Amino acid sequence: MNSEKKTDKTDLKVLLSTLWIVVMFNMLFADVLTLYISELLQEILTESTPVQITQELMLVMAIIIEIPIVMIFLSRVLKYKANRWVNIIAGVITILFVVGGGSLVLHYIFFATIEVVCLSLIIWYAWKWPTHERVEVTP
Repeated sequence: MNSEKKTDKTDLKVLLSTLWIVVMFNMLFADVLTLYISELLQEILTESTPVQITQELMLVMAIIIEIPIVMIFLSRVLKYKANRWVNIIAGVITILFVVGGGSLVLHYIFFATIEVVCLSLIIWYAWKWPTHERVEVTP
């Protein structure tokens, strides 16, 4: 076994999955903490938000928020080529969602920055993923 610092196929799967976990938790806590801002919560309760909250909008939001959740699993089980492209595409879509659907409250900017950094790393690692696949033999 070579103990040099090297990122192989398995390590990348774990790394990508872990980054998706970080993204998911940051998205969750950004939304939870937003509920503590009384003005924003009041807008939601009085239905006076800039965008009308409908069941269809909530479905779209649920689908977009599901991306990081499902990517935790898919990053670990998909084969190289599919894994690489799904991570790149899901990363780009999620960055667009985080930036485009964002808020200018300080905690959201903080969480969004962490999310975008993690998503950029996901895209970078998936893009640079070596094409050779290492065969692992268990003793």
